Amino acid sequence: MPDPRLSKMAQVMVRYSVAVKPGDKVFVQGSELAAPLLREVLRETLRAGGHPDVHANVPGAMEVFFKEASEEQLKHISPLQELVVGTYDCFINVMAPHNVKELSGVDPGRQAAHSRAMAPINTTFMRRAADGELRWVLTQYPTQAAAQEASMSLAEYEEFVFSACRLDDPDPVAVWQRVHEEQEHLIEKLSQLSEIRIVAADTDLTLSVAGRRWENADGKANFPDGEVFTGPVEDSAQGRIRFSFPGVYGGKEIEDIRLEFRDGKVVEARAAKGEDLLHALLDSDEGARYLGELGIGTNFQIQRFTREMLFDEKIGGTVHLAVGAGYPETGSTNQSGVHWDMLCDMRQGGEIYGDGKLVYREGRFLF
Repeated sequence: MPDPRLSKMAQVMVRYSVAVKPGDKVFVQGSELAAPLLREVLRETLRAGGHPDVHANVPGAMEVFFKEASEEQLKHISPLQELVVGTYDCFINVMAPHNVKELSGVDPGRQAAHSRAMAPINTTFMRRAADGELRWVLTQYPTQAAAQEASMSLAEYEEFVFSACRLDDPDPVAVWQRVHEEQEHLIEKLSQLSEIRIVAADTDLTLSVAGRRWENADGKANFPDGEVFTGPVEDSAQGRIRFSFPGVYGGKEIEDIRLEFRDGKVVEARAAKGEDLLHALLDSDEGARYLGELGIGTNFQIQRFTREMLFDEKIGGTVHLAVGAGYPETGSTNQSGVHWDMLCDMRQGGEIYGDGKLVYREGRFLF
């Protein structure tokens, strides 16, 4: 008999997050470690009348690909990826890592080359998602590797994941509907602002959000969720920011990231560790030096840093910025093969000003 929380998790993702309808083509992706959840997702999709295709990842496959692929192969776009992103109605992605350090020995330049080649796929994905043609959700199944990365036991990590997803509640969907309503209030207030200024330790960054749309991250794309986000005006970022948590890309950590922006573009980038990877990512393509997202975490069920951005960017009391591709639904026009989030803790003295007025202090909105 499956863990009842996994059954709830599948129900929320299938019935609420992507809202599978009869006849929908549904692509389900994950590793075999997530088999208990994948089976429940398959069951719920069939009960909802969808047509599921389940794709299981092979452990170590990406390491082999990046180390063995020729330049031509690094730039190859899989027809299967084109088919899924271009024609499917729903995409459910279940992360369940065997080894979060799998790509730690891979040349950052090769990863960047592959990211550049994937730009058309990312653009199609974001356009169809913005138009409502592709409904998607990303989640994480608890594994030993993920638990170790988060400095928890597997049992502790399972409780963390299920709590963050609100699966211990008798009606998780009702909880996420309340999250939606609470965040709609924030969006109503934020939508009246034209300029955002973020002030924290070694940070003073101003962004324009004039004419941009704030989005309500309420469990329909990421699960768990809990943030409000937008796409800054591309040429507007001015100032500097220090990211107080390590950035993680392909299992590699980049520590103490400091960026300086001028006219929207990163003009200086430093890191105490992993600076070569930081520069490789920023040099991936023209769009990688511009911001695609500004997000503010609102999930106070998540208070621990886990080195998995699915959870970390939702930490209540934090702000995150993503360099690279923006979400078209926000009004962002920035295009890139990269979309990489970095996290800034605002809980110790951090402030956000909207059009010159203090609207957020030490992790809490003042609305």
